[in-house]
Amino acid sequence: MNADERRQLLITSHRSLGTDKIRILHVLGGMDRGGVETWLMEILRHIDRDRYLMDFVVHKTEPGAYDEEVLSFGSRIVPCLYPSRPWAYALNFQRILREFGPYDIVHSHVHHFSGYVLRLAKYAGVPIRIAHTHTDTVSSEQRGGFYRRLYFHFMKSSINRFATVGLGSSYQALAALFDSDCNCDPRWQVVNYGLDLSPFQGRIDRDLVRAELGIPADAFVIGHVGRFLAVKNHTFILDIAAEVIQQEPKMYLLLVGDGLLRPNMEQKAVQLGLGDRVIFAGLRSDIPRLMRGAMDVFLFPSLYEGLGNVRLEAQAAGLPSVISDVVPEQGDVVLPLVKRVSLSLPAFAWAEALLLHRDAVSRVSPSDALAQMANSQFNIKTAVKQLENIYLSQLIGL
Repeated sequence: MNADERRQLLITSHRSLGTDKIRILHVLGGMDRGGVETWLMEILRHIDRDRYLMDFVVHKTEPGAYDEEVLSFGSRIVPCLYPSRPWAYALNFQRILREFGPYDIVHSHVHHFSGYVLRLAKYAGVPIRIAHTHTDTVSSEQRGGFYRRLYFHFMKSSINRFATVGLGSSYQALAALFDSDCNCDPRWQVVNYGLDLSPFQGRIDRDLVRAELGIPADAFVIGHVGRFLAVKNHTFILDIAAEVIQQEPKMYLLLVGDGLLRPNMEQKAVQLGLGDRVIFAGLRSDIPRLMRGAMDVFLFPSLYEGLGNVRLEAQAAGLPSVISDVVPEQGDVVLPLVKRVSLSLPAFAWAEALLLHRDAVSRVSPSDALAQMANSQFNIKTAVKQLENIYLSQLIGL
């Protein structure tokens, strides 16, 4: 029996239980434009919504960037506040399960806090409970104080006890949350990020895109996409840009994203004399267009990543990418485009590597890069099938 035949058997078996749809409750911070949220939106757009209902519990009341689209698909977004107050959170979460359920699956994306979420789901009678990690936090855990490490230990123990399955964006992400020998436990599985490649197809007017951003047509543009958080290493990105401009006077730096550290980075750009050469583009819904139309090289010196979903988009856009050596190799698909550099090296070494690597685009055409991404495990159709099979196999195994 091949994979498609098994998948259809699982769907038929679930229908025989008398249920019209498989009901899934995702738990996360909010539906903003981040890697996890964008991945969930791609799943929601492409999953069979006649068979699956996806609702979302979020930990805030402010509207998220994706809220309107989520609601347009018939899904619901329900705030569950006070994650720092366990008793209040428990009452809210149990109320949500009663009022909006019953749910077949609770799928939690809140890393260590998933231990508490799945504990509540277990005692509420939810049969399938999934902990999903999207990042490698080993280094941050090691830097935590005694009480923080105690919290991590307690939550990992709860996940091990209450999760029926654990998912991760890479083997590093799995090991960070589920233990270093997670490969020995069949409950823990890698789920590939799925990329919708349609926005990377067709012609693009680079002069128009650059003009909209105030970037000259002949500029050399270094691009980065990510929230302004310490892990994304924006301080180092600016240091690298300051080194590059000494050798490439036409350099511009395009930073896409927002976050708490953005004001600090805006101030640092001025201090480095880069004020008019750094474009802070904010949150954008047209990342593929910016990559294809504005950027020449993608820079990604993260301190750690679960996978680094955005660098998959950079490869789909045909961008030479200079990334840190701690980013999981699992996401290196179009190999001629990817250059790894050690975080132990100084900014000038990164600048030299970046300037040397910008010609990598001549080694692989945009159409070839796109074809390699389409044939990889990171296309959205493959990812949706993989996730559906996990859901169904868990339910049939009850």
